[in-house]
Amino acid sequence: MTGKTEKDIFVRFLADRGMRMTNQRGLILDAFLRTEKHLSPEELYGLIRRKDRSIGQATVYRTLKLLSEAGLAREVDFGDGVLRYEHSYGHEHHDHIICERCHRNMEVVDERIEELQERLAKKYGFRLTGHKMYLYGICRECRKKQG
Repeated sequence: MTGKTEKDIFVRFLADRGMRMTNQRGLILDAFLRTEKHLSPEELYGLIRRKDRSIGQATVYRTLKLLSEAGLAREVDFGDGVLRYEHSYGHEHHDHIICERCHRNMEVVDERIEELQERLAKKYGFRLTGHKMYLYGICRECRKKQG
């Protein structure tokens, strides 16, 4: 990291767009940063409501979008119809493996896959700027339940 905090980055991002850091945005940012999991907007809203009942669900949604645009959050879609957010600033790249039955997910990194993606991009004349990879299947526990 460069020494800038997530709050510094967000304040600068907002200022560059003629917006300001409100108390509500600050509470949402703090709650998001304190939670190290894939959060849906509804889950984050539930956490926020415990601290400040005046914050509306639309404010949480809008702030999450702003956090994504600022590079502090990343949208993740596990294929279950719920869009979630995870930290992106200061967090290493990873991919996801998702169970189609119980929706359990794991973050994984495999250097061989990363190298293959770079080679594929180069082969087709691309310079990668990023990627997302989701692997779907059925986890061991769900297969055991199945018999």
